[in-house]
Amino acid sequence: MSHVNTVTIRSQVPIPLESAPDARFVTFDGLSDRAEHFAVVFGNPSTEAPLVRVHCECITGDVFGSLRCDCGSQLQHAMQMMQAGGGILLYLRQEGRGIGLVAKLDAYRLQHEQGLDTYAANEAMSLPADARDYDCAAHMLKALGVGSIQLITNNPDKVEQLNKLGINVISRVSAGTHKTEFNAPYLLAKARITGHSLEM
Repeated sequence: MSHVNTVTIRSQVPIPLESAPDARFVTFDGLSDRAEHFAVVFGNPSTEAPLVRVHCECITGDVFGSLRCDCGSQLQHAMQMMQAGGGILLYLRQEGRGIGLVAKLDAYRLQHEQGLDTYAANEAMSLPADARDYDCAAHMLKALGVGSIQLITNNPDKVEQLNKLGINVISRVSAGTHKTEFNAPYLLAKARITGHSLEM
């Protein structure tokens, strides 16, 4: 169950980005897991149902451009959409679907050495296949005055969780299929096991 919303905006800081000079970063107080989640607001988002991307941290993909996943490509694709018409990026510090960077790299090693898929590798280490939840994301949106959104995602679990947490997802916008020779097994596992909407 979601806790009573005591999340408030801590700060809003204009930080011009390479292709979004009017972007501003927003931090929050009162997040239940005390992690340093933050939002990036692009332009002037719709007040009725802004375009929103709830993106979970992926150091290897977002920062270093790893081709083993599609995280960095999805992030760039979502930012391009929001730069064009305004939107809100929620950046959640839930690396490796919530298991952390070191455990994610251990899972990568198992995938490489034993041929396990991304979910089976987590489970082989007695970790959840997906440990993420979106309670903080819902409270961040509410603190921003947002109750209805157009959600950029291929993940049906994000849509379901946010709806249950009181955020009205009025439409799902495709995050795209960013396939490479290195991430094809990963994408197939997401489509087959967790029902991601991917055109393979």
